[in-house]
Amino acid sequence: MNPHSEPSKRPGDTNSAATSSPPSAPTPSNSPRPPKPAPPANPPNATRPSRPIAPTGPTDPARAADPAGPADPEHTTGPSALSNPAYIAGSANPSDSSSRSSHSASAEESTAPSADAQVTLRSPAELADALPYFLGFYPDDSVVMVALHGERGRFGGRVRLGIPTDAAQWPDVADQLADCLISAGQERDDQPAAIIVYLCQEPAAGESGKDVKDRLRPLAQRLRTACGALDVPVLEALCLSNGRFWSYCCPDFRCCPAEGTPMVMPGTSVMAAAAAYAGMQVRGSLKEMEARLRPRTGPRAAEQEKALDTASGALVPHMLRRDGAAAVRRDTLDLAGAMIRRFRLDPPSGSNRARDACDDALITDSEAATLILGLQDRVTRDRAAEWMDGPAAAPALRLWRALARRCAGGYAEHAVAPLTLAGWVCWSTEDGPSARVALSCALALDPDYTFAQLLHRAINEGLDPEPLRRCLRAQHQEAAAATEAPMSSTAPAAKVTPRPTKRSGPTRSGSAGRPRGPRGATGPGSRTTDGRGRRRAGRDGSRR
Repeated sequence: MNPHSEPSKRPGDTNSAATSSPPSAPTPSNSPRPPKPAPPANPPNATRPSRPIAPTGPTDPARAADPAGPADPEHTTGPSALSNPAYIAGSANPSDSSSRSSHSASAEESTAPSADAQVTLRSPAELADALPYFLGFYPDDSVVMVALHGERGRFGGRVRLGIPTDAAQWPDVADQLADCLISAGQERDDQPAAIIVYLCQEPAAGESGKDVKDRLRPLAQRLRTACGALDVPVLEALCLSNGRFWSYCCPDFRCCPAEGTPMVMPGTSVMAAAAAYAGMQVRGSLKEMEARLRPRTGPRAAEQEKALDTASGALVPHMLRRDGAAAVRRDTLDLAGAMIRRFRLDPPSGSNRARDACDDALITDSEAATLILGLQDRVTRDRAAEWMDGPAAAPALRLWRALARRCAGGYAEHAVAPLTLAGWVCWSTEDGPSARVALSCALALDPDYTFAQLLHRAINEGLDPEPLRRCLRAQHQEAAAATEAPMSSTAPAAKVTPRPTKRSGPTRSGSAGRPRGPRGATGPGSRTTDGRGRRRAGRDGSRR
């Protein structure tokens, strides 16, 4: 089970503030900002329930918590900016050991209220409609908790986790989620006045939405008691299933009937209008987003696995050669660059499924196998991360997704590298929801993958990716300069220059104009030998 949460302090994030009918009951709300060039990850939302629920005790704040625990260095050699925990995670402290469990979660806080126009949600129906805009996608099969701050119920931290299939795990999961959301806020001195709980799950075969609501009621009750034990009340608990919603907190059947209340039509609510004004979008459901990253199955998966076996057999002897690792890195990056150019020249169209099918057709099984195996090297992966902005970002993202879908069969764990690269490109291009989904898929395969841990934590902390982008640009320039340096240094050595025939500097007296022979000797007629190294006598018998 993997966490998803929104960045806390990013440009374009929205703020929330609203008033409540009784002074003790917070009323959630959010206010949108003017649209930005890039869609922010946290939409403008505001909520105000139709009935007051007073807090039951003191409140605690909510802030971003670490999804994967303390980051350990990778067990590989060689320096890299991407593998430096201090560079990506900044000064944030690692999380405690409780967040390293199998049900880890992350939460984060929104920014302070602004003076812009606010959108107020006044009913459970509007609360249910606003959920996809909180996260940027519809959270299938998930429990979502949102913290409310201040007297006006400003939306703050939020945490998402997949609903465990084993009901015996629900008490522990509820305690961990409540502690993650509430205790994280204590570090920021911003106490939540209340919490809103969402349980989202579609009916199974033979089930109805009401059956799902009744089956999940114990989980909703456990979440309410877990939050109450930490002195923070649950203002509203909703179950969303089969296009309807139910309230676990409202006993009035006049406003919350037993058969549920239909959800509003998509795009017709005040929340949808505010999101459109702010330039935000819902990217579909969580299942649809994860399907774009899931490995292929069937006969095509078997063919791809054979290609990976063949490439693995050829890679080992290649790596054992002298300078084999450097050659493999160079070949992998050259092939990746060629694939990015190929993807850039053939942009897809249509639905996401049609786009992915077009991308899969652009790369052969052999090319995919070579890239998948080459990206397992940390240095190669970090160099591949340099395609993160500009015109190369979109085709690079398509390539990493296509490679993740090619990690079939026994090579499923090899998808961690392309999934992490996909998450990095999404974050670099201001697509936080897609980045969280990709990184969560990577951490599900390998929870100890340091690069994915650091990126996921940085997104939840609301850090700016630009410092890392600058570092990668400098790394690219240094690598390009190092590649050109050997060529420039060997070029003069290949040129043969004639040896000077005259000695530079002052000449001896009496020897001006006399040519010098080899080893400093004079011309052929000056000194001769008899072949045994002795000087021959002149005509007059004297020695020269």
